[in-house]
Amino acid sequence: MVRIFKKSSKMVGLPPGALVHVGDEKTAEVKITVMDYDEAQFQEREVRSVEECVPYKDKPSVTWINLDGIHRVEIVEALGKSFDLHPLILEDILNTGQRPKLEDFSGYLYIVLKMITYGDSNGAVKVEQVSLVLGPNFVISFQEAEGDIFDPVRDRIRTAKGRIRKRGADYLAYSLIDAVVDNYFVVLEKFGEEIEDLEEELVSEPTSDTIQDIHRMKREMIFLRRSVWPLREVVSGLRRGESPLINKETAVYLGDAYDHIIQVIDTVESYRDMVAGMLDIYLSSLTYKMNQIMKVLTIIATIFIPLTFLTGVYGMNFHFMPELGWRWSYPIFWAVSAGIVIWMLFYFKRKKWL
Repeated sequence: MVRIFKKSSKMVGLPPGALVHVGDEKTAEVKITVMDYDEAQFQEREVRSVEECVPYKDKPSVTWINLDGIHRVEIVEALGKSFDLHPLILEDILNTGQRPKLEDFSGYLYIVLKMITYGDSNGAVKVEQVSLVLGPNFVISFQEAEGDIFDPVRDRIRTAKGRIRKRGADYLAYSLIDAVVDNYFVVLEKFGEEIEDLEEELVSEPTSDTIQDIHRMKREMIFLRRSVWPLREVVSGLRRGESPLINKETAVYLGDAYDHIIQVIDTVESYRDMVAGMLDIYLSSLTYKMNQIMKVLTIIATIFIPLTFLTGVYGMNFHFMPELGWRWSYPIFWAVSAGIVIWMLFYFKRKKWL
């Protein structure tokens, strides 16, 4: 299940700019990859130390430095110092509970995204914070763990397809943002299929697991909404901002990404309403079943009221009760009782209470 609120107790009492990793504990090795390219050349390599990234800082070509794993604070700190990143930026990178945002510093832009993937095996949603630092000729991406959705971007760089090798670092940053936004549609498609299955289950035979699935979907919709809504402000700020790092040509493509985010927001809102409606349907279904049970029990009790009356009268054993001396009193008693039951059932059926 998605954790909506991150625990940030580690940051309590620390001064601003203190570098502490806040997030899931990981033990995997930190991986740093570098892709350097322009229209004529391309280079891709995995480096073993931060010092190997420093020469790319002032190269005229575009450089994409990707760091998988931010649990090693000393590596993040060293990379930040090498590229003159503010300590508050490094603090936000290490704190994985950040909301999507955009901050404009002197000489670079800092962008926070939420990368969401859908687990096909167990249906669980995986959320990972991605931090981007956009400089004049470089983009540095910080990810919580290895494995992402940026392979199509890497393939376009390797094969020189599209415009990415002809554009600057701002277009690379746009491509990464666009990949995150496009993956939201994939996740929403999975959610749509799961919502359809839940609706069929609600109509046919809801169980106790159904309400748990509905609550899980509700939580995931809330988290997805919190991840997408601020992203609209981020892309709008990049599109309309005055930063010299964003070219006018790239701003046009950011407008297209903004339209996609609006579509995602509309879909999320629709799914939230559908999930809330399913919760109402489930509760109404439980109420309907309870009413059916109470109706049956009430009918049974109502049928036995006159029978109980007759039994009580004849159970008083009065001395002068002429029916007690009749030979056919007992069969007549049961015939009258059966007649009362049949008449009441017929009456209930005619009133459409059954």
